[in-house]
Amino acid sequence: MTRIKRGYIARRRRTKIRLFASSFRGAHSRLTRTINQQKIRALVSAHQDRGKQKRYFCRLWITRLNAVIRDYKVYYSYSRFIHNLYKKQLLLNHLKRRKLNGIHWNVLNGVPWRMNSGKVE
Repeated sequence: MTRIKRGYIARRRRTKIRLFASSFRGAHSRLTRTINQQKIRALVSAHQDRGKQKRYFCRLWITRLNAVIRDYKVYYSYSRFIHNLYKKQLLLNHLKRRKLNGIHWNVLNGVPWRMNSGKVE
């Protein structure tokens, strides 16, 4: 029986995978089976790290707001501030926190005063 050579499709697939792993070191960028394993591992890590990044930024925003709240002596801690906002039915979810931290520091410094005086903006 004569040998039948495979077509170009498998080679194209491997080339595409190699382009993904071109920045990896050693066998992780040269051997097809190892490249496949590393690709799966890299994509899993990327998925996990997106969640971690959200947690880290949430912590950063809380830390910044806590600093502003303590500087202006609105409350002695971020948690008391959020608790009192909750009692007044003024909810400050993580999206609003993110917007507050995206603004310049001068604007951010004035926010707790406005919330403390009862105005909602």
